[in-house]
Amino acid sequence: MTKAGKAMFEMTAAPAQAALDAEPAREPGAYAALVREIGEDGAGEVRAVFWSETCARLQLFRTLALAQHHAKIAREAHSLKSAAGTFGYARLAALALQLEKTAETLGEAEFGDLLSRMDAAYAAARAQEPQA
Repeated sequence: MTKAGKAMFEMTAAPAQAALDAEPAREPGAYAALVREIGEDGAGEVRAVFWSETCARLQLFRTLALAQHHAKIAREAHSLKSAAGTFGYARLAALALQLEKTAETLGEAEFGDLLSRMDAAYAAARAQEPQA
C-alpha cells in the first residue's frame, strides 16, 4: 500500500475503529436472557464452552497465514461473531464481524492490529464476567 493509500485507509478506518472500540465489552442482560431460555446450568455449560472455543479460535487466527487462509479465517470469524453475540459480548462480536467481512482484503498489518483488538475485547469481556 502506498503512503497516500495508507493515509487514506487510516483516515477512513479511524472513525470505524473508534465506533467498534466504543462497543461495550459485555451487555449485562444477554446472559440473563440466555438463562431464562435454557436454565442456569445449561447457560453456564454453554458459556464455559464459549470461553474455551473462543480462546482456541483467537490462537488459531494467529497461526493461519492470511493470504492462504482468508476463507477459513472468515468462517472462523463468522462463528466467533455469532457466539459472542449470543452472550452479549458486543465489542468482540463487532470485531469478529469486521474480520469476517474484510479477511480477503486485509493487509498483514491490519490483520495483526485487528487480532490484537480482538484479544483485548476478549480480555475485557472476561474481566467483566460476573463471578459464579
